Amino acid sequence: MTMTSPQPAEDAPVPDRDERQPLVRPERISMLLAGSDSQGRERVDVEAVAQTGSTNVDLMQRVTSLSRPLLRVADRQTAGRGRAGRPWRTTPQDSLSFSLAWRFERPLHALLGLPLAVGVAVAEALEVFGVQPQLKWPNDVLRDGAKLAGILIETASDGRRGDATWAVIGIGLNLGVPQGLEQELERAIGSAPELQKPPRETVLAIITSALVDVLTEFEHRGFGAFVKRWEAFHAYAGQAVKIVDNGRIVHEGTAAGVDMMGRFLLDTEAGQIEILAGDLSLRLQD
Repeated sequence: MTMTSPQPAEDAPVPDRDERQPLVRPERISMLLAGSDSQGRERVDVEAVAQTGSTNVDLMQRVTSLSRPLLRVADRQTAGRGRAGRPWRTTPQDSLSFSLAWRFERPLHALLGLPLAVGVAVAEALEVFGVQPQLKWPNDVLRDGAKLAGILIETASDGRRGDATWAVIGIGLNLGVPQGLEQELERAIGSAPELQKPPRETVLAIITSALVDVLTEFEHRGFGAFVKRWEAFHAYAGQAVKIVDNGRIVHEGTAAGVDMMGRFLLDTEAGQIEILAGDLSLRLQD
């Protein structure tokens, strides 16, 4: 005898999803990561919450007690931050927000270029879904010139070993654009609706797998191994740009790429100069 489940009446109400439960299943992400780990790389623990202040803050408070890398995903962040402490606004349906805590057997000064290497990982993962991203120095992912994703990295000494450093890598990725937000901010916002089609767990697993590959290689080879890969996505290559510090233009010239340390190379009338990130902003010239 074949048993069939009773079908609800056409006008039966659909039960609301419990908003206290996260949109993603951590065990599913873990399973996908394990299935893609043919080289026996370091295991990544996964957890998910419906809401938190900031996944970066959550992990920074715990890094010294972690024994393995940890991915923390949140549907909504009430205190998410971008570069220079700017608020990062997200909605569960239109974004992915997550942070990965990763331990390096390197001191802090040996992590120069890490934000750019992370950008490479995100960009290469997005290509899997048919998205053509661009990278804006030092830590933005663009699509068609508009910001698609932001990267915020915070660090802490391991505490147990003086030459080891924990990095908490926060990523906010726009899947869609809430109605009216571009008008409110008076600028275009990049989005990747292609990422709304596959399960969120699949998207997160592919991005995390790319991060694991890149962070493992960065551990052994530093940013020098990623210069060409970063420049393949360089949004402003060969274009006239300006470097701005607190609203003041401090340099102008032609974008020439990045060096082995992740410094931005700018061709100026006085010759080529290298620029460290700090709180400087890179913009196209008007």
